[in-house]
Amino acid sequence: MTFPRKDLFDLPAGVIYLDGNSLGPLPATAAARAAQVVSHEWGQGLIRGWNDHGWMDLPERLGDRIAPIIGAPAGSVVVGDTLTIKVYQALSAALSLRPDRRVVLSDSGNFPADLYIAEGLLGLLGETYELRIVAPEDVAGAITDDIAAVLLTEVDYRTGRRHDMADLTARTHAAGAVSIWDLAHSAGAVPLDLEGCGAEFAVGCSYKFLNGGPGAPAFIYARPDLVEGLRPTLAGWLGHAAPFAFEQGYRPAPSVSRLRVGTPPVVQMSLLEEALKIWEGVDMTALRARAIDLSEIFITEVAARCPDLTLASPREAARRGSQVSFSHPQGYAAMQALIDRGVIGDFRAPDIMRFGITPLYLDEGDIRAAVDVLEEVMTNRLWDDPKYLERKAVT
Repeated sequence: MTFPRKDLFDLPAGVIYLDGNSLGPLPATAAARAAQVVSHEWGQGLIRGWNDHGWMDLPERLGDRIAPIIGAPAGSVVVGDTLTIKVYQALSAALSLRPDRRVVLSDSGNFPADLYIAEGLLGLLGETYELRIVAPEDVAGAITDDIAAVLLTEVDYRTGRRHDMADLTARTHAAGAVSIWDLAHSAGAVPLDLEGCGAEFAVGCSYKFLNGGPGAPAFIYARPDLVEGLRPTLAGWLGHAAPFAFEQGYRPAPSVSRLRVGTPPVVQMSLLEEALKIWEGVDMTALRARAIDLSEIFITEVAARCPDLTLASPREAARRGSQVSFSHPQGYAAMQALIDRGVIGDFRAPDIMRFGITPLYLDEGDIRAAVDVLEEVMTNRLWDDPKYLERKAVT
């Protein structure tokens, strides 16, 4: 596939979309697919849709579509529920694999929800458990032999800083600990090799670079050699070996499907299935190379034309994901002024303006045009308008 492929997306006219790292745009065929599911499969088929249209198998089918994008083998990924639930499942499973250890290591750049989950789970397990948080650059030296699990987000949601997954996973294993990777800002953005690096668990969402739509379900990966020994603490009905046997006791499914929990959201999963068709034939190495090219143009142009903005992302391309972030004291207002003029990025507290660089639907002309508007906003202080200072619920 050559880039970009704007025809694969339903993008509004007059908009340059630099926020695919937060919510991917609508795939061109997704609306028709949703209408088919609602009006035909559900509307006409009613409950027969579970069997006639394969609704129950969606979590595994989608998992097998996501697996090659994240460098995982078929049958090792399942989709469903929220990312928060999947983090809980992965962390609780990791701790059960190291019952003699009591420390979970993470970093201060991790997404806060992952830390909330770790806090809550460790608090439930008792005072002997510890969540140890260090600076991102200090993670490697903090992986000691008292660690049970290392829980990290590969690409920092604020700055785009990227961890070295292979190196940190190897260090984790050398210390006898279990590795858990959150790929929310990695899947569909950078080449990944879960199988090659040997990570035990990985989780991620599907509404960012995978374009599954708002509220699209999360995925979880478990290394195949571990699955048979995993007994989920969040044991859902659909993770049972025979859900419709309605047995009183829990008997886990003989595959990664044991990490299913709730009923699959059929309409949302059907949208995601349509979105994942876009990835057929995509070479992640080529996609990554193009993203770096576009990012370099963006960074260079902003540095030359918007001196009030400070680069918050690593300058070295290999150390960042597919987003570029800048800081500014009035970053929120500046982003609102930018959005008002058709260039959509987003903001993260306290002062970060984020821009997703997605070669599937962005080209060099888009990048340079976006900087034109950004320069106008910053040079003329267009952000200094009361309507841009009022914080909305979602930033």
